[in-house]
Amino acid sequence: MIWQPTLSSKLLRLRPVREDDFGALLAAASDPKIWELHPEPTRWQPEVFARYFRGAIDSQGGLVIEDARTGQIIGSSRFTEHDPAKRFVEIGYTFLTRPYWGGQYNRDLKSLMLGHAFTLVDTVWFVVGQANWRSRRAMEKIGGVLVPFDESPFPSVRSGSVFYRVEKVKWVSTGSA
Repeated sequence: MIWQPTLSSKLLRLRPVREDDFGALLAAASDPKIWELHPEPTRWQPEVFARYFRGAIDSQGGLVIEDARTGQIIGSSRFTEHDPAKRFVEIGYTFLTRPYWGGQYNRDLKSLMLGHAFTLVDTVWFVVGQANWRSRRAMEKIGGVLVPFDESPFPSVRSGSVFYRVEKVKWVSTGSA
């Protein structure tokens, strides 16, 4: 499927999420600190995480993030909200375990995903909880442009969120975000 590619770099391997990944992903997501700034701060709880996991499976865009060196599952992300007519997709529902925060891993993850997305669309959107300063700072680091709420393609569905956009033309001209 086009939105569940296998992508890899020296740091990470991304692959389609499978039903048998539930336990390992739940273990990776079980740290409450991961979710403390998230709009759904209880996602570390098994019954809440089960909904997130089911969404990843059902979306046909869910990816497992593995450490390329160890093969350990360290998080998840997904492609969602693809609009072929408007040539955009959203990248979201991303989490990484804490040892992988604040550095090259998120940049590498987004580079892999943006590189794939821009073979198929012209714009990638990111929806971030308004109070999630950690994710907002990460978006700015990769070149995401904060867009007013009413200019996003999702104005009626996600109050309490902010929207970042990355355009293919900018990504290609700079070689990355």
